[in-house]
Amino acid sequence: MGKASGLTEDRKTKIEKILAGGVSLYPSGYHVDLTAKEATQRFQEMDEEALEREATSVSMAGRIMSKRDFGKASFIHIQDRTGQMQVYVRKNKLSEEEFNLFKLMDIGDYVGVKGPVFRTRTEELTVVAESLTLLTKSLRPLPEKWHGLTDVETRYRQRYLDLIMNEDVREVFVLRSRIIQAVRGFFTDREFLEVETPMMQPIPGGATARPFKTFHNALGMDLYLRVAPELYLKRLIVGGMERVFEINRNFRNEGISIKHNPEFTMLEFYMAYATYEDLMTLTEDLFAHVLETVVGSQLIEYQGKKVDFARPWARISLFESLKKMGDVEQGVFEDRKEAERVAASLGIKVVERDGHGQILTKLFDHLVEPHLINPTFITGYPTEVSPLSRRNEENPDVVDRFELFIAGREIANAFNELNDPVDQRRRFEGQVALRDAGDSEAQFMDEDYVTALEYGMPPTAGEGIGIDRVVMLLTNSPSIRDVILFPHMRTKE
Repeated sequence: MGKASGLTEDRKTKIEKILAGGVSLYPSGYHVDLTAKEATQRFQEMDEEALEREATSVSMAGRIMSKRDFGKASFIHIQDRTGQMQVYVRKNKLSEEEFNLFKLMDIGDYVGVKGPVFRTRTEELTVVAESLTLLTKSLRPLPEKWHGLTDVETRYRQRYLDLIMNEDVREVFVLRSRIIQAVRGFFTDREFLEVETPMMQPIPGGATARPFKTFHNALGMDLYLRVAPELYLKRLIVGGMERVFEINRNFRNEGISIKHNPEFTMLEFYMAYATYEDLMTLTEDLFAHVLETVVGSQLIEYQGKKVDFARPWARISLFESLKKMGDVEQGVFEDRKEAERVAASLGIKVVERDGHGQILTKLFDHLVEPHLINPTFITGYPTEVSPLSRRNEENPDVVDRFELFIAGREIANAFNELNDPVDQRRRFEGQVALRDAGDSEAQFMDEDYVTALEYGMPPTAGEGIGIDRVVMLLTNSPSIRDVILFPHMRTKE
């Protein structure tokens, strides 16, 4: 077998005996006719007499999670993707070879069992093993049962162990899958087309973020991992597709926190002829559908706080929220210097290139955002922080945009799309100037996107929703790492 790093001497000895008996440690395939959940559902209403009359032999498989050995008889629990089932192993029910093989099995091994179902004295449904097959021999012992796997760093680095040992963790990722399925069904039912756009892009556009950069040898050119799919999705609107969505992976070369991972999942969708007000209603409908499908209630608890999704959700402008919830005085909105002074008094970092609107947005992040527990739409964002949004016709200093906040976190961002190519070029030029001034997160000039707009894009509204943050909410998970199967971590020394 070569080197067996991490193997205990006991397991080495057992492996040698198994191989000496001509048994494969890793046979191919095994027929399973019932999962643990299916077996429970099928037999749970039957008493012992009914089970004896049924006398049906079942075939099941799973990982051994516990083993109580009484010499000529043992009880084990096997775990499959749906749960656990107890198995009774008795010497006189198996061939001598099978029973001797069982004695060499450990917690962590995969086994296949066949036999009838009965109830123990404690009424637990149990399979009597009349046939026992080793399916996979585990070389390393699992974490100790009663303490489980609790070290956070180990859980994230070795997610496979986390999934084996912690049922609640497995359930989080089952719910994540169901949430994404519900989202997908919601949009396809409304005639949106699910599309795929490039993950490697010559120009990283669609969001204010620092990209990851790579080089393509055959083309001899730099490429960037996308920070957002926005500009490609809007090219499809130009192409006449009118309603599109993508559940996509984005990459941003930024810090890691309980809310941020360098690689994350977003839903983005675009709807021709709609406005951002229409998307508020659509967003309420989307959450109602997901909550009904996955949670079964419009009221949840997140980290000790009740969150009520009952409609209609609150709607308030960014400036009004600063006045009412942040106690910000009028002079802050009229004078950049005053806004900078207030930000400094709160310990908020402001740099010289920050415009007045950027400072006001930073004040909002500090004073208002943490207090928005029930779903709240914040509207009226400054134009300077919204380079892809359509200006408001009555007040061009703000844009037709909202961000959705739930449980003190941004969940979604939406706006009426800027479809004026002349204005869009000016906005890009402003972003390029910021980039030249040292803002590594400012956007690039995208000439092809401006060209696409010159062919004409209909009035359109679009939205991005952070899937990871939605899953955090609906599974009561405190960190984004708890809802990403393999979060990024620093390499171990």
